[in-house]
Amino acid sequence: MTTGRPARQWLPYLVSVVAGLAVIVAAYLVVGPATGPDRRDCVVLQVSSSTEKSELLGRLAARYNDSDRRFDGRCAQVSVHGLNSGAAMEALAGGWAARQPQLPAPQVWLPTSSLWTARLRVLDTTAGRTPQTPGRYPSIANSPLVVAMPQDRAELVRQRGQLGWAELLGLSGDTGWAAYGRPEWGRFTFGKDNPNLSTSGLAATIATYYAAVNRASDLTVADLAKPAVTQFVRRIEANVSHYSDDSVDLLRDLAEADRAAADPSPTADGPTADGPAAGAPVTDMSAVVLQEELVYLYNEGQLGPTPGQRPRMPLVAIHPKEGTFNLDHPYVVLPSAEAPQAAAAADFLAYLQDAPQQRSFAELGFRDHERRPSDALVAAVSAGDAAPLTYFDPPEPEVVDAILDGWATLRKKANILFAVDTSGSMEAKVGSRTRFQVATGAAGRGIGLLNSADQVALWSFSSETRPHRPTRPYSEELKLAPFDRDRFTDRLSGLRVEGNTALYATVRAAHRHLTQRYDPNRINAVVILTDGKNEYPKDQDLDRLLADIALDPQRPVKVFCIAFDQQSDFASLDRIAKASAGKAFDATDPTTIDDAFVKLVSSF
Repeated sequence: MTTGRPARQWLPYLVSVVAGLAVIVAAYLVVGPATGPDRRDCVVLQVSSSTEKSELLGRLAARYNDSDRRFDGRCAQVSVHGLNSGAAMEALAGGWAARQPQLPAPQVWLPTSSLWTARLRVLDTTAGRTPQTPGRYPSIANSPLVVAMPQDRAELVRQRGQLGWAELLGLSGDTGWAAYGRPEWGRFTFGKDNPNLSTSGLAATIATYYAAVNRASDLTVADLAKPAVTQFVRRIEANVSHYSDDSVDLLRDLAEADRAAADPSPTADGPTADGPAAGAPVTDMSAVVLQEELVYLYNEGQLGPTPGQRPRMPLVAIHPKEGTFNLDHPYVVLPSAEAPQAAAAADFLAYLQDAPQQRSFAELGFRDHERRPSDALVAAVSAGDAAPLTYFDPPEPEVVDAILDGWATLRKKANILFAVDTSGSMEAKVGSRTRFQVATGAAGRGIGLLNSADQVALWSFSSETRPHRPTRPYSEELKLAPFDRDRFTDRLSGLRVEGNTALYATVRAAHRHLTQRYDPNRINAVVILTDGKNEYPKDQDLDRLLADIALDPQRPVKVFCIAFDQQSDFASLDRIAKASAGKAFDATDPTTIDDAFVKLVSSF
């Protein structure tokens, strides 16, 4: 880890470690069947794959093993385990056995993008080691970055011909769709992954820099500092709705909103005459920047609440005219592979690039290993537009580091009101500490990822208590002001714990408070941290609350919730978040609270 960098710049390394620990729980090992040919003398080949394709690769490895395929008169027994690309990179750089003791050390690594192989090369070189990933590698599949828009909006945009990144994402957030003759569609905002957390988010950020210099290669650190370049990137970032840690979540929100719009029938939440029931998912996003494969899965109904049910309004993948970045899914044979394993790896690569296996990748929306789309992919995502694409070359690792440094300054800033539960239940023990100590410790660490350009307020809430808050269940501890970490953490740690949980009343008041101070140039968000459920007799109407905080696309104030410990009412918190187009983070397992706060703060 490089020392002396701003907090956000060590976020990729922190997140990769945290994500790696989480993924261990979900990682799986796929081996060949117990029946069939005797394979005890086969060459054992361990493969580490990025998680979005690891399940498919596990199936393909089982098929390969069962085929009794031979190379040089020998056979191979291939096992696949899934692990986040960043976590795998950290393990390869820091010693696999120490970093990932529950997973076998791989001889083949299949990250999402060559961006990771380049970063590993830098880590090795900096540490004085022989680089494990010194060159370029063949692909087993590809997926370009696209700007995905609902079909009605995409058709309107396409009437103006082929557009670039600035025209697609740099629309004025204020006038927005009025410039296209549809003022009723309101502001233009788009969804994007945080580049510190996501390969596609980083690729999307790199793509905007390439578009800014109007080149497809040779991006330099000097380019990044040019005023015209920073202005271009800032203009695009200004229209971000909020950042995400996983674009799949953005698509799932879209899918739920699509279903709610298609079925405004009465539900358990009560009928509505004007649209979906109270608390139905909503979104203010006009577009999402993400890899093409996810658009395909969305349109095929694989990311919606009912698998296989296609959306009412499909997405269209638009390819900006300057070009786009490609996620190339490289096939890396590591130096740890002995000669027989290297030969087995070469045979498995040939197998994956054969037509039957490439068809399996195509069924998930990938382009083939030579970047060719299937007819089904073109039909599903591009509305017949199969024009050849211009691809940006991956920049050098030092340029990527400089992009992340610059993004911390150019990203859209935030107004955030943190409301922390100080009810008596927060005195319950989690190990040797109280819930309050664990939760506020995580909050203090997570909030440190913001900077002084963000504005932050702090509230506490429980119920009316004397003498601290005799007339209402919440109190303003710090007014909305430029973020001062020391002041925030000092006030946070000094809060008094007592009373019951006035959850609904506090959410409503905090939302109203921030709406009155709405800043169109910032992400405006309320963050609720609670270990419980609503226990306030004066305000128990959840449907009324959902209506009160429902997203206003012209003045969006989103509610983000962290449900801490087992007593949290995660279901209600999730409905509260979705009503405002925010997100709920599940930390009912207290050991995940740090990870939840990293992901939460990275939304801003």
